[in-house]
Amino acid sequence: MNEQLLTCEQTFSLKPETLEKRIMEYYQETQNSSLTIKYILALRVRFKLGAQEFAHILEDLVRYLFMNTKATRTMKRFFYFFEDYFQASEWKRLTLRVFPIRNFGKKVASVVRSLISAIRPEETTES
Repeated sequence: MNEQLLTCEQTFSLKPETLEKRIMEYYQETQNSSLTIKYILALRVRFKLGAQEFAHILEDLVRYLFMNTKATRTMKRFFYFFEDYFQASEWKRLTLRVFPIRNFGKKVASVVRSLISAIRPEETTES
């Protein structure tokens, strides 16, 4: 499928059911998670513009893509736009999975700070 799935006009005018069907069929046919996430993000924009029926559109597909497929650059880029699709505990695990290097850096920094605070004397204030 080399042709464009949806035009801008279609993305912002078609009914939610039609869009869900087309995007699901596209993903099943191509397994292209990056473009699928971009289409769903466009629908999130439509929701933010006031179309309440798009609140959690394709929630199952988004959850599947982030939890079960390899994290692509696109998925990392738009990761935080889908936070409300996940519970807090899932979100924490998913953050560790999507950004392992960043989390490793944070962990190392906290360990170094704790080691430094252990050998550095407590500061006292003199009156």
